[in-house]
Amino acid sequence: MTPATLKIDVTQDIATCQRLRRVVFIEEQGVSEADEVDGRDTSAIHLLAVDGDVPVGTARLLVKGSTGKIGRVCVLPQARGTGLGAALIKKALDVLRAQPGLTEAYLGSQSHATGFYEKLGFAVEGEEFDDAGIPHRHMRRTL
Repeated sequence: MTPATLKIDVTQDIATCQRLRRVVFIEEQGVSEADEVDGRDTSAIHLLAVDGDVPVGTARLLVKGSTGKIGRVCVLPQARGTGLGAALIKKALDVLRAQPGLTEAYLGSQSHATGFYEKLGFAVEGEEFDDAGIPHRHMRRTL
């Protein structure tokens, strides 16, 4: 994967995003389908990362009031360690900044990944909590 072959854009291809999430969350991490498929995809903004023409990552953005929630962030194993995760979050922040009235971004980070999000300007808030059997922390940053 090179910057020349990697592209991240807003997409209407929800089915591809759901397939990527199935691979990472359900098959790899053991999240139940009931937890992963929450019925909120049709009201969300979806980002899709492709390397050439191969889908390799996705993120989902939900807007409520002045807050944009970044969630369902996943990168396929073969694309990890390439900077794609950070590029997805930066693109998500750009898309949220373009939405009228949004002032902050929020996410639920798997606890082991809080350092990754802190490098991108997010701060941990509150106590650790369980989400789909995985320890998480709430994180927030201004846009």
